[in-house]
Formats: sequence, C-alpha cells, structure tokens
Amino acid sequence: MARYGSKSRSTVKSAMHRMKSGKLKSGKGGKGGTVKSRKQAIAIGLNEAREKGAKVPKATRSRRHAGTGATSRKSTTSRRSSSRRSTSRSHSRSASSRRS
Repeated sequence: MARYGSKSRSTVKSAMHRMKSGKLKSGKGGKGGTVKSRKQAIAIGLNEAREKGAKVPKATRSRRHAGTGATSRKSTTSRRSSSRRSTSRSHSRSASSRRS
C-alpha cells in the first residue's frame, strides 16, 4: 500500500518547481524569506497537500515544539529563585541599614 497519493506527489513537484524558480516563500501567507533548502521545499509541498486533502502521512512534531514541557519547567524555577533572592536582599539591606 502506498504511503503517498499521486495528488501529494504533484503538489510536492509544484513546490519544488517554485523553489527552483525562486518563487517559493516560507512563513504564514508566504511573507517569509525565499526557500533555498530542498528539504524545506518538500515539507511545504507535503503541508500544502495535506491542506488539499491528499493522502499524506501525519506530520511529525518538530524538535522545537516537542520539548515545551522542559523549558516551561526551567522558566518557573528561575522565577522562584529570583523571588527568593529579592527577599533575601531586602533582609540584608535592612540589616546593613541598621548597622550604620
């Protein structure tokens, strides 16, 4: 059984043709820069085929979006430690002001 339909093949072919002629743009609404990478052109072609309803496997999540849980955890711990620091500083300032 084929993984990709013929409609998806023609959509990717058209995206490659646009990339080679310098008319394929990245970003939402084609407002980004000109696509120079072959892999990016294929990815855009497959995404367009999905939007048209062609037979294409589901897109895998990119690495940038896959690890969102770890980054959010890091940011909360940094916030906590900064709040702790601010309270300890305020205590040290008040103690130093008492001494002088």
